Amino acid sequence: MIVWLNGTHRAGKTTTSSLVQQLIPDSRVFDAEKVGEMLMTITPGLPETDNFQHWPPWRQLVVETARRVLDYTGGTLVIPMTVLVEQYWREISTGLAQHAIPVRHFVLHADEDTLRGRIEGEHRVPSAFRLKYLEPYADAARTWLHAEAEVIDTTHLSPAQAAAQIVLRATGESSGA
Repeated sequence: MIVWLNGTHRAGKTTTSSLVQQLIPDSRVFDAEKVGEMLMTITPGLPETDNFQHWPPWRQLVVETARRVLDYTGGTLVIPMTVLVEQYWREISTGLAQHAIPVRHFVLHADEDTLRGRIEGEHRVPSAFRLKYLEPYADAARTWLHAEAEVIDTTHLSPAQAAAQIVLRATGESSGA
């Protein structure tokens, strides 16, 4: 099984994924961003883009890597990865379904003021890259994303509380948290 944690920057995906992994036996965290980072090292580079998710090989390699890791290890993969383009989510989820890999898709959500505050409080100079994804996230949430996933509102939850909710929903078992 895959537990996919979607949502925009600073919603809590990375921290929560680590906690979910600790609560689900025989699970591993797979950071699909590393696939994009690997593609960015190809020289000469792939066609220029502001987001490696626009490269079709990224989406295909995420599916193939997840499939191969699960074939090798079994268990559960926890994937903390923002995917805001519906077509890209369809490609990934369809690819996983073709390999009979069940996916529990969660969106870690927080209201815009909370997200902006988290981003702005992160560094002395707020990340323009992260801030620019607030509007695309809001658009995706409104048009398709929240309908495609189970929404966990992290506005007032700790990462441990969010992880406990995800584990309960994904496995039907209480984490004891």
